[in-house]
Amino acid sequence: MAITKERRSLFVSMMMVLFFLFNVHHLQVMGCPNNNDQGATNCTDQDRKLLEFPLNLEYFEAEFFLFGALGFGLDKVAPNLTMGGPSPLGAQKANLDPLTRDVILQFAWQEVGHLRAIKKTVKGFPRPQLDLSRLLIASYLIPYVGLTGYVGANPKLQCPESRKLVAGLLGVESGQDAVIRTMLYARAGHIVYPYGITVAAFTDKISNLRNKLGKAGVKDEGLIVPKVMGAEGQVNGNVLVGNELSLAYDRTPEEILRIVYGSGNESVPGGFYPKGADGEIAKSYLVTTTASEV
Repeated sequence: MAITKERRSLFVSMMMVLFFLFNVHHLQVMGCPNNNDQGATNCTDQDRKLLEFPLNLEYFEAEFFLFGALGFGLDKVAPNLTMGGPSPLGAQKANLDPLTRDVILQFAWQEVGHLRAIKKTVKGFPRPQLDLSRLLIASYLIPYVGLTGYVGANPKLQCPESRKLVAGLLGVESGQDAVIRTMLYARAGHIVYPYGITVAAFTDKISNLRNKLGKAGVKDEGLIVPKVMGAEGQVNGNVLVGNELSLAYDRTPEEILRIVYGSGNESVPGGFYPKGADGEIAKSYLVTTTASEV
């Protein structure tokens, strides 16, 4: 089924969002109360590190959705949340149909709320340098990854407040991912202009790329899969991604860095983060690289 030029921006925009939501949802890992809170004695330093790490993707998501829907980002809507970090490179407003713009705008404000929630829990760090200039292609690598990060981090958290925060963030992030995948599934057979392949085929390519970069097996799936990979081996449709028991996949911070850097190596920054991600976990790999080069 061919697609008109008037609709192409809808498909391309949703594909960009799909990539982004996939990676961000796996990243969310929450920590302990702010270090300035003297009563925060039951939470661990590990919780704090795990909570700081997903800020990298929350910044990305917030800027991605804000610019896509409004043409401007955190510097205008919530400059205090950037903590003086550099403005993103190459960001611009997307050509969206009314429905998609409405959905993306809702996501944008949700991500602003997520930044506030995390920063009420830990001090965090300034917005890292983000490169959104290759959004059309690069964004095919990023929302669902955050979701898997939440799943991977949860068993490592010690503080009840940390797990409560993760659950709250994961609920909304997973909902975003479900909305986007449902919108795409309804158009799975449409051709994406000018690439000449269907929406379903595009999601397969995105998932295969993320699996390849993550280097940890299959943790990403497209909208249409072989029946053996569908729920209970009974269906080809794959609106929601899950393992053989229909449970969400998990990803480690290392896997996420390999994907968002686009390098397949947690110590080699690039892609969306030309100067690398921030927080103790991400920086530990950059320090290792620097030391090895000396």
